[in-house]
Amino acid sequence: MLENVESLMHRYVGEVDAYALRLYDQVPRGKRLRAKLILRIAGESEAAERLAAIVELIHAASLLHDDVIDEATTRRGIPSVNATHDSKTAVMLGDILYSKAYFELSDFAPFIIRKISDAVALLSAGELLDVEYSRELQLDEEKYFDMIYKKTAVLIEATAASAAYLAGKDTDAFGLYGKNLGLAFQIIDDVLDITADAKTLGKPALADFKEGKTTLPYIYLHDTLSEADQQRLRSLYKKELSTGDSKWLKQKMQESGAVMRAITLAQKLGREALDAIAGESDPDLERVITDMIEREF
Repeated sequence: MLENVESLMHRYVGEVDAYALRLYDQVPRGKRLRAKLILRIAGESEAAERLAAIVELIHAASLLHDDVIDEATTRRGIPSVNATHDSKTAVMLGDILYSKAYFELSDFAPFIIRKISDAVALLSAGELLDVEYSRELQLDEEKYFDMIYKKTAVLIEATAASAAYLAGKDTDAFGLYGKNLGLAFQIIDDVLDITADAKTLGKPALADFKEGKTTLPYIYLHDTLSEADQQRLRSLYKKELSTGDSKWLKQKMQESGAVMRAITLAQKLGREALDAIAGESDPDLERVITDMIEREF
């Protein structure tokens, strides 16, 4: 069924413009987490496939804009559109994907239209917060969770709730499942930036800190450091890290338990996601948690 979703996405973009389609074909495919969620919650149907294609186009558009904001030159190890062409091209391609997705979304029930549209508005607000918080080292855990909810979890939450609506299931329960999954997924991504190698990440390790993203492990780390080490941590923010600096950061992460603390919280969120839909007893949705959250560190 994922093949049908991919075909629909390709067709939708092609219906807008041939050049846009050629550009779109250069955008690397991700894990299609949102499409998989829809198909597993709503089951096999034409409506589920169409909704999956729409949500994945929205997600792809947000990543195109995100790469421009971050001035990223790669996406999943492949040169980004703003790197191979320019930022204007990437922004306009993202706008095309957003616009076409909204056009196709207009055929769905008002509940789904409102859920997805509201999520995209909050997603953009999350991007705005991410830019604002990058101006200085952000160590407020509450602000961090507000930002990742809007930037990452809200679209997964809306995706799960919308799929549940299609299937006549409990939209609140599945929305909570999606929200917790999204929060946990982002925390694990933050952890992998520290623990994984560049080949696995498709970008240099410790890139988040250099780019001005203060993630949960750094917030936890800062709380454990001496005043002198806190000052050193602040001095490295948004800087090109030397081999010694990188080694120091990773050593302090290990000594402080900051990484394991973040992993433990992500896994707790994953369990709570499953608790929300405990009545479903769906092994596929359990595997989503395992595959997307409980990854190798």
